[in-house]
Amino acid sequence: MFEYLEPDASGASNLPPSSRSTPQIRPERVRHMLYGSLAAIDRTIKILHALGYTDPNDWSDPIPVPPTNGTPGPTSPAGTEPASSKVEMWMAIATKTVLIE
Repeated sequence: MFEYLEPDASGASNLPPSSRSTPQIRPERVRHMLYGSLAAIDRTIKILHALGYTDPNDWSDPIPVPPTNGTPGPTSPAGTEPASSKVEMWMAIATKTVLIE
């Protein structure tokens, strides 16, 4: 997808000649959604920040994701609270503007 071009031994660049027309660069919004436990979402946000991609303040507060009927997990007897070992699913959203050529 991306090609790294190294200069040759003489110091001349082997980059393609630049064209007179500059490419049209347009901004586009991209939405990122993280799903998982609170710990996994928190860790992923910190990793993306360390990589310089997003600021932690760019993310929404975690939102609980309601369980669906098809979601496997521990069951509890009728009329009781869900099993404590059940991992809750959460979601966090960030919108980032990227430049597209």
